[in-house]
Amino acid sequence: MILARVADRRHDAMEECLSVYGGLVWSLALKMTATREDAEEAVQEIFIDVWKYAGRFDPARSSEATFIAMIARRRLVDRYRRQAWRPPCSRLEENAEMPLTATANPIDVHDEAEHVRRLMGLLRPEERQVLEMALGEGLSQAAVSERLGMPLGTVKSHARRGLLRLRELAAQTTASAATSAVVSKGGKTT
Repeated sequence: MILARVADRRHDAMEECLSVYGGLVWSLALKMTATREDAEEAVQEIFIDVWKYAGRFDPARSSEATFIAMIARRRLVDRYRRQAWRPPCSRLEENAEMPLTATANPIDVHDEAEHVRRLMGLLRPEERQVLEMALGEGLSQAAVSERLGMPLGTVKSHARRGLLRLRELAAQTTASAATSAVVSKGGKTT
């Protein structure tokens, strides 16, 4: 029994488990995720759960394959539900450039850049790190993934969440500045 040895925290047993049940888990993940990167992340999460919960396996109730498939299904359904709650977003081109207009005032550009740096400081550390490498250093998401040793899907998620959060923060600051301008000019806010 592989899972009994996995429950004893034997690494060789986990390798055997990956070898024997990896194809099963991979096929389920491919069917129930949107992208190959999501499937790769899901497989990792599933086998971490197998490692954690192997001690709960009862051969009187099910086979090892059924137990692992059940863990996989639960994890994949959880991932699907989490992703269903994400707001839709448009795809960003990896090498897209935003050209400055010919009339851009260097002082205004500097002020805007400083404002964005302050907003970046409000992001979660992993989101900030990914965006700084991608935007500040001009690295592709694949290069960021390689440099950080992080799955590409995770890098993409951090970048997307970070950009959405920056957009929210910028909108809040713009609304706050507009309200302050109206109040300072003697106007009334409702």
